[in-house]
Amino acid sequence: MAPYPFLALLVSFLRFVAVAPSETHYQQGEKVMLYVNKVGPYHNPQETYHYYQLPVCSPTPIRHKSLTLGEVLDGDRMAESMYEIHFRQNVEKKILCQKKLSSDEVERLRQAIEELYYFEFVVDDLPLRGFVGYMEESGFLPHTHKIGLWTHLDFYLEWNGDRIVYANVSVRNVKPTSLDDIQGVMPVTYTYSVHWSETSAERQGERRGSHSGDDGFFPHTLEIHWLSIINSMVLVFLLVGFVVVILMRVLKNDLARYNLDEEASSSSSGDDFDQGDNGWKIIHTDVFRFPPYRSLLCAVLGVGSQFLALGTGIIVMALLGMFNVHRHGAINSAAILLYALTCCISGYVSSNFYRQIGGERWVWNILLTTSLFSAPFFLTWSVVN
Repeated sequence: MAPYPFLALLVSFLRFVAVAPSETHYQQGEKVMLYVNKVGPYHNPQETYHYYQLPVCSPTPIRHKSLTLGEVLDGDRMAESMYEIHFRQNVEKKILCQKKLSSDEVERLRQAIEELYYFEFVVDDLPLRGFVGYMEESGFLPHTHKIGLWTHLDFYLEWNGDRIVYANVSVRNVKPTSLDDIQGVMPVTYTYSVHWSETSAERQGERRGSHSGDDGFFPHTLEIHWLSIINSMVLVFLLVGFVVVILMRVLKNDLARYNLDEEASSSSSGDDFDQGDNGWKIIHTDVFRFPPYRSLLCAVLGVGSQFLALGTGIIVMALLGMFNVHRHGAINSAAILLYALTCCISGYVSSNFYRQIGGERWVWNILLTTSLFSAPFFLTWSVVN
C-alpha cells in the first residue's frame, strides 16, 4: 500500500503545477496591471522578441515580471507597461506618450509592419493580441504600397463581481498613422481607451474559458489532414507487404533446400553429412551476439523509455483537463517536472539491460544515459539563446 499515497501526492502536485490559477480579485478603482509581453511575425509565432525592442512607449526603468521556468521556455518576456487601467473605470482617449521617431526607428517599424508583426499583452493572465500596424497593397500597374502604424488602442474588458473575465484589444474605430514618405524626425502621439462592461455570472466561466491561448488569432495549422494520414498508412502497408513477400520467398527457398538436404542425408549409405548452419538459421548466432557499443544501445533504450513515459503522462494530464489554458508555460513546467521524475525510469531500464548483456562499465553507462539528451539539448539552447 506504500506506493499509493506517493502516487496520490504526485498527481496532486502535478495538478497544482499545471492548473493552479492566479486569480486576482479587485476593488472598485483598483489598478489593473497590464504587462507587455512580446512581438513577432504573424506567420511564425515561434520567432518572438521583447516588445520594447520596437520604438514604442516604454517606462524608465523597465521592470520585468518574475516568470516561471515554463513561461521562460514559452518565450514570454513580460514587463510593466505605461497603460493606466483601473477596475471598472472607463478611459476615453488618454495620451500614453509622445515620441519623436528618427528615420531609423521609422524604418524599423515599417519593416515590422511589412512582416506582419503582432504584439501580445497580458491582463490578469488573459492574453491580448493585435497587429503593430496596417499594410495595404493594391493594383499591379501602378502598384500602391501603404503602411500605417496603430497609435491608438481600444481595450475592452468585461467584469463580474470582483474579477476580470474577458479582455480584448481593438483598432476598429481608429485610423492608422501613415509611415510613407517620412523624412527626418516624425512626431507620434500614442493614445489608448479603456471600456468596461459587466457580464452575467452564467457567462463568466464561458467567457474566461473561451479566451485561451488559442483564441483564434493565429491560423489553425494543426488541423488533421486525413489525406496525408491515409497516404502515409498506404505507404507503410506497401512497404511491409514488400518486405513480407521478399522474406517469404527467401524462407521458402531455404526450407526447400533443407528438405532436399535431409532427404539426401537419409538416402546416403551412412556417410556423415554435415549440414551446418546456413540461410536463415544463422540468425540465432547474430541474435545472441553482444553489440559493439552496448553502452550507447542501453542509453538510447533508457532515454526512449523515459520519453515514452513522459509523453504518456502529458497526454493523460491533457485528457484529464489538468492544464489551465490561462497559465502561461503550464505545459512546459509540467513537462520539466515529469522529465525530472521519470529519470529513474531511464536509469533503471538502461542499467538493467546493460547488466543483462554483460556490461561492466556501469558508471560510464549511467553518465551516458544521463547526458544523452540533456547535454545536446543544453548546448542547443545555449547557442540559440
